[in-house]
Amino acid sequence: MDSELRAEQKKRGFKRFFKSFTYSIAGLKYAYKYEQSMFVHLTMVCFVIIFGIILQISKIEWIICTILCGLVVATELINTAIEAVVDLTCPRIHPLAKIAKDTASAAVFVFAITALICGLIIFLPKIIGLINNYI
Repeated sequence: MDSELRAEQKKRGFKRFFKSFTYSIAGLKYAYKYEQSMFVHLTMVCFVIIFGIILQISKIEWIICTILCGLVVATELINTAIEAVVDLTCPRIHPLAKIAKDTASAAVFVFAITALICGLIIFLPKIIGLINNYI
């Protein structure tokens, strides 16, 4: 692609700016529809919201949960993009393609485990306190 064609595609304007949102929404829809992990992550986000409301977490806890949930979902989207590019460029199974896909997936896994641990630190004491109040 030559630089003039690229410059033409990258023209700025309100129409292009608002159209970029439709591309982002399409990416989210694709990941939700075709990536099982995205469904799991978004289900967990719903649980975080529900338990956050029920257990009345603090503003700082909401901020932490929001950042962690957003980063897990964003990391999953990046993983999905990496997998798509690898599949496009290397349709046959190749050891380097496997490494790229596995390590991208591992990044999501590490982030999800980190978010889970932080979630347990935030929610577990509140759940234990709630249980102790009923006993």
